[in-house]
Amino acid sequence: MQILEQQKVPAPSNLPAGECTSWRGEFNLLRWFSFASFLIIAAVAAGLGYISTRFVVEESIERDSMLTAQFIQAIGAAEIRHASISPERTMGEMLDSRQDNAHPDVNPGARAAARIEFLDHVANLPDLLLATVYAQDRTVVWSTNPELIGVRIEDDDELDESFEMKEPVSTSYHEVDEERPEQKLLHEPQYLFVENYIPMFNADKSKVIAMVEVYKEPTDLVERIQRGFKAIWLATVLGGAAIYLGLFWIVRRAAKLIESQQKQLIANETFVALGEMSSAVAHSLRNPLANIRSSAELAQEIASQSAQKNIGDIINQVDRMSRWVRELLVSLRPVNDDYETVDLVLAIDDTLSAFDALIKRSGVEVRFTPQVCPPVVSQQVLLTQILNSLFANALEAMPKGGVLSIDIESPQSGLLRMTLSDTGKGMTKQQQQMVFKPFFTTKQGGLGVGLALVKRIMERFEGSVELTSQEQEGTRVCLNFKVATGGEYGVQHSAGRG
Repeated sequence: MQILEQQKVPAPSNLPAGECTSWRGEFNLLRWFSFASFLIIAAVAAGLGYISTRFVVEESIERDSMLTAQFIQAIGAAEIRHASISPERTMGEMLDSRQDNAHPDVNPGARAAARIEFLDHVANLPDLLLATVYAQDRTVVWSTNPELIGVRIEDDDELDESFEMKEPVSTSYHEVDEERPEQKLLHEPQYLFVENYIPMFNADKSKVIAMVEVYKEPTDLVERIQRGFKAIWLATVLGGAAIYLGLFWIVRRAAKLIESQQKQLIANETFVALGEMSSAVAHSLRNPLANIRSSAELAQEIASQSAQKNIGDIINQVDRMSRWVRELLVSLRPVNDDYETVDLVLAIDDTLSAFDALIKRSGVEVRFTPQVCPPVVSQQVLLTQILNSLFANALEAMPKGGVLSIDIESPQSGLLRMTLSDTGKGMTKQQQQMVFKPFFTTKQGGLGVGLALVKRIMERFEGSVELTSQEQEGTRVCLNFKVATGGEYGVQHSAGRG
């Protein structure tokens, strides 16, 4: 199917040329959304991941510290009972050996036994790095590190806070603080260690009289926290990616729809302007062309033999100009949205009959086997116009003969495909890209509106057209029709063309 050079058509005055290109150049919706949404979603996901991990760490450490405090306080109460010490006394009152004489009602042996058993339990806590007992004056009265015994700790806000608030206080560290003298751990922790201040009360729990400080490296807890970190960050990344990809898909479809609508708007504006222009040109040219042709015919009757050829050329050129005007008016006329159920096989058979003389004169072999197929959504007149345009192009592409193949198939439910193939000279890649543009043609004397009109008509009835071509091998055009719902299917045609 042939095509000629492209003729440029000015954009309508109310839509400046290049407006769509300029808008897309200034603001690309998909590009800006991709960039902005990625930053926003990444920032939100990172923030949520950080907050979630911090919450997991703090809650886990706080829970572990509470259990440690409850365990140590329960051990103290149990040792008091085992030593048969009066329930009016607590383990907190037994921890400072300097105050042994302050409680004459307590047997010294029982007091010492209870203290030794309690401290032994503390010293053998799992994951222990250091355990220290402070008297009320902040002096270390016992520690798993003997170097700390007797040292008085001053300006320790966390220790003071625990004494005053009467609540356990916990803090997590990743490395030893050299400025804190009490952090003389027995061995270097590997990752995370926790400091717990556990208050020991008097009998009515109105006063903190001793403090147990425990440094632990909770290996199992750290492993659980790390697994929690991985799960949280994995869920955050996957969730953020899912949201981003979902929004990107929606915006990508919206951007394509907007771009398609803009192109359609520009095309519609162009066709409206060209329609008005062509109507004015047609009305202005019809009468002069008719007069020229009539005058030429009258002159041809009385002209000499030498003038007959020139007058015949005038008549042929006038007819060609008249045909151009008619094609232009048809191509720019608004397509009616009313659809009909059309028998595609019958329409093809009628078109072949109309082109029968040209087919025989061109020496073209037609390969078409009629078959039963459902009716399609179109209009009889417009479908005939489509087929006439495609058949004319195919035959003009094979002036020295060739093969014209017509196939009908149903690639999927609700769709009927007609494929028209010729063995003509074909088209270049560049010509294929421009083939559906209005006023682009490779045919000498052609107007370049045939395939553009085919595309408009097919899309108007929810169909589509596809064209592929190879130079010197031929062209293949596929028309995809929407199958009409309801109604009787087309009648089988037994007559074929060879």
